[in-house]
Amino acid sequence: MVQGIPLLAALLPSLSTATLYSTYKFNPLEHLGGVAPYFESQDPPTSPTPPKGCTPVRAAYLSRHAAIYANDFDDEEYMEPFISKWENHTGIDWSKIPSLSFLSDWSAPFSEAEQELLTRLGKLEATELGISLSFRYPGFRLPQRVWTSSAERTAKSAQALVRGFELQDDTINVVTIYESEEAGADSLTPYKSCPAYSSSAGSDQASVHLKTFTKPIIARLNKLAPTFNFTAEDVYGMMAMCGYESVIRGSSPFCSLDLFTPNDWLGWEYTADIMYHYNTGYGSNAAGTVGLPWLRATASLLMDAAPAQDLYVSFTHRELPPTVIVAMGLFNNSEFGGGDVNETMPLDRINHRRAWKSSHILPFLGNIAIERLNCTGSPGFADGEYYRALVNNAPQPLPDCGGGPGTSCSRQGFETYLEDRTAMFEGFSEKCGVEYKNSTDSLTIYTDPKLAHEPRIK
Repeated sequence: MVQGIPLLAALLPSLSTATLYSTYKFNPLEHLGGVAPYFESQDPPTSPTPPKGCTPVRAAYLSRHAAIYANDFDDEEYMEPFISKWENHTGIDWSKIPSLSFLSDWSAPFSEAEQELLTRLGKLEATELGISLSFRYPGFRLPQRVWTSSAERTAKSAQALVRGFELQDDTINVVTIYESEEAGADSLTPYKSCPAYSSSAGSDQASVHLKTFTKPIIARLNKLAPTFNFTAEDVYGMMAMCGYESVIRGSSPFCSLDLFTPNDWLGWEYTADIMYHYNTGYGSNAAGTVGLPWLRATASLLMDAAPAQDLYVSFTHRELPPTVIVAMGLFNNSEFGGGDVNETMPLDRINHRRAWKSSHILPFLGNIAIERLNCTGSPGFADGEYYRALVNNAPQPLPDCGGGPGTSCSRQGFETYLEDRTAMFEGFSEKCGVEYKNSTDSLTIYTDPKLAHEPRIK
């Protein structure tokens, strides 16, 4: 008692409600778009465990490569200019600036020669994915082949996954698909063969929000170090360094919430989301057309009565998975509201309620999966064949394709869903404006007999 007042009542006015009830935590590494180390956002928080009574009998995965030292665009446009500027400003005593004191003895975590190469963490994560898949599908036959585009970082990711999956060496062949600009839809980099796709799309829109969210940050940092003259590009590069340095060294001082607040990181993430929205997402007229061939080829393999493998795994770059997401109709901001999807990604403020979050879609090693399930005795459902999709291990409801256990749908529902998606996006060569000869609208690499005996890469 405090002068006749119960102790709890006396304490309440001085206690912060946030201290009592808040469980708020913020990890910048989960808000870095395509620079995020692999993590499972569980968005939505549906269980990845197969529904009761259901067993996976086939599956296909499309994965981005694992963590690299630096993407050449991110380095050349943002990080390298900041590093050079920092190296030239030797007259600033960083040790006297609390939130930037680490710059007094910091060193760049990568060299130009290391651009695009896998980090040690990247190799480890890809190996762990192989181990994870072997545990997830214990009844599957060991894959005969794993597919990869021809870049070193994708090929090395595939090799690392194989090392985690193999019971003994040299039992799984890694098939390399050349990254051609005239392969039509028949590659793991079809966007390169699609003239309608522009690698620079989204940059103008993202730059608008970049200036908006960095304005108060620049004012704050320039007050701390007036002679450095921080720019929006400096800020973006410093924040990108959080992700890249973390996958190289295990951590980064640029991730400190004393340097950049949670609101700052959400601004960075939204800037990246805008870019991906217009580049490979729902704001791109070419995205669904580029992503459809993988969806159709994969569905055909899974529905086949006797496919060559139980598990199909392919590695590509960060451009392809979002286009497949569009072809599948996932993470669509306007799914329930209709209207112009671009209006759901305003450039002057953050749409915090958006479904399209690149951090949840394509971190390093981000992957999309489709599973075929055989269900028997699943409460409330007929026995039979069902299909479901997962993104980074989070089951995703397919648009107009539900009614099965968990987020799955029946074979008949899945077939109707595929027909609808095909009607929306088919016609790769025509819609891409292809002018080269021998284009194709189909992805055949998984069944092409010429690729079955391709030499194993070491």
